[in-house]
Amino acid sequence: MTNSYLSFATGVLLLLTTATNAQNKIKYYFNKPVNTSVSKGVNAQYLNNCMGDTVVAYINRSKYTLDIAVYNYTSTFPAIATAVNNAHARGVRVRWIYDSSSSNTGIPLLNGAINRTASPDASGSYNIMHNKFMIIDANSSNPADAIVWTGSSNWNSQQFNSDYNNAVVIQDQALAKAYRAHFNMMWGDTGLVPNKTLAKFGPDKTDLGNHIFTIEGKTVELYFSPSDGVNNKILSALNTANTDLYVGMSTFTYNSDASAMVSKKSAGVYVACIGDGSSTSSSVSSALTSGLGSTFISYPGPVLYHNKFMIVDASNKCSDPLVLTGSHNWTVSADTKNDENTLIIHDDTAANIYYQSFHANFTSMGGSLSSITDCITETETLVAATPSITITPNPANGVLNINYSIVTAMPVSIEIFDSFGRLATRSYLSDNEPAGHHRYSVALPNAGVYLVRVTTPLGTTTAVATSVD
Repeated sequence: MTNSYLSFATGVLLLLTTATNAQNKIKYYFNKPVNTSVSKGVNAQYLNNCMGDTVVAYINRSKYTLDIAVYNYTSTFPAIATAVNNAHARGVRVRWIYDSSSSNTGIPLLNGAINRTASPDASGSYNIMHNKFMIIDANSSNPADAIVWTGSSNWNSQQFNSDYNNAVVIQDQALAKAYRAHFNMMWGDTGLVPNKTLAKFGPDKTDLGNHIFTIEGKTVELYFSPSDGVNNKILSALNTANTDLYVGMSTFTYNSDASAMVSKKSAGVYVACIGDGSSTSSSVSSALTSGLGSTFISYPGPVLYHNKFMIVDASNKCSDPLVLTGSHNWTVSADTKNDENTLIIHDDTAANIYYQSFHANFTSMGGSLSSITDCITETETLVAATPSITITPNPANGVLNINYSIVTAMPVSIEIFDSFGRLATRSYLSDNEPAGHHRYSVALPNAGVYLVRVTTPLGTTTAVATSVD
């Protein structure tokens, strides 16, 4: 191997390591104070009276298309209409869907040339268009332009600044296109003009697939209501909890979800919940008060507890830590009648970020939470080294063998990035790889230089590999 190749490979390794470490394609925002004393390294971001301004900042980034589906936008925050009008003026193709039953006093502030459509009136089978998402530049030739904003907050001053809310912003073109396909189904067309004849809302919608995404090596699930059976997805995620479970829920009326939480506590899982006192049903409140005791808070106001999220195993990185969030309240209507969106993000960092918010909310309301020790103890950390890896052959003729060793059973992920820092088409995940020596073989998509990254809860090891065929 020549010195020039060594220099090139070293340069690529440094470039890709820097690029992958610097990636921050998923951002989380909270409009109430967070408790960073329980942070495990990445602090939650508190937007102090500036969540609305953050929406505006993202709108200002749009270059080509801007698709907005928000239940309620009011004139109390005119800066959003100004930003959307400015986007339209610079040539951005803007479309807006809003709920017909909500006040939406901000809609008249939009330029009259901007196309917008309302959801159908409520009927026996349909209720409301309850989404709160925005899609920016989904089809841009530059994938980095594509952004999705979603979460629990409607677009008005009270929701941005007073009520409890969270937001997720994801920079990923595949996810943005999935959101846009769903938007187009409600719009009734792929173009600028809505088609009410072909538009589908609520129970008339169909499952478009495209539910599983890999973003920064994290598995992200996307579901829409009512077509995707979201409450079953909620229960499935909830039932994966092995150590701890936290729920922050605005409108909570689904008794099956409350029962599942209480069952988890009976099975030894630490369970805590905040429910909005004005919109949690008496049957759910009674079940959680009886089953959870002091770790259930029915928040009495004066503002709304408007979050809709669940955190699973934030204290157990050896399990499958995840966050479930979006617009979906835990109600029969949300599951069967409303237009809603839900994300499930499998990531221990995300779980801890949301826990920082939940912890601050819970304790500010007079509650207390027990500290739970992570599955990796200090002694284990000292004994169990990061994985050792070798690549054979290297250079490879299209097929790469990744040989790695771990000293104790643990989850393992293998990711391969090309010279542009993009995740290659294949990755390997094991929830509980046994201790010992292992080999993973993968066919590389093209000739070139690649970064191989093997990750366990105890650390990450990287190596450069080349393929000549």
